[in-house]
Amino acid sequence: MIGIGYTVPAVLSVLIVLVWEAAVLRTGLFAKPSYWLTTVIVLGFQIPVDGLLTRLDEPTVIYAAEHLSGVRFPWDIPVEDFLFGFSLVTSVLLLWERQRGARTPPQRGGEAP
Repeated sequence: MIGIGYTVPAVLSVLIVLVWEAAVLRTGLFAKPSYWLTTVIVLGFQIPVDGLLTRLDEPTVIYAAEHLSGVRFPWDIPVEDFLFGFSLVTSVLLLWERQRGARTPPQRGGEAP
């Protein structure tokens, strides 16, 4: 049952977020360069912190090996951490975009009230 405990939920979380955006929210977030810049910034902090916490030579956080896929990069970071990170950050940004779209101010111009 390798990967069932952490890998499968991590992959499912990504799929759920992608389907949620495509079928329900439709914010267009993935087409915005600011989303991808945000993702790069998040990774820029996640990699050194997560790498320090999960490194195999002196781990602070220890995962049960039978619940992981075994794929680790860079600095021994389980790939599942990146999947969950994507899902969490993207979900928050999707909700933010959805709420921002719902509060769009009325158009100015020659429109009558």
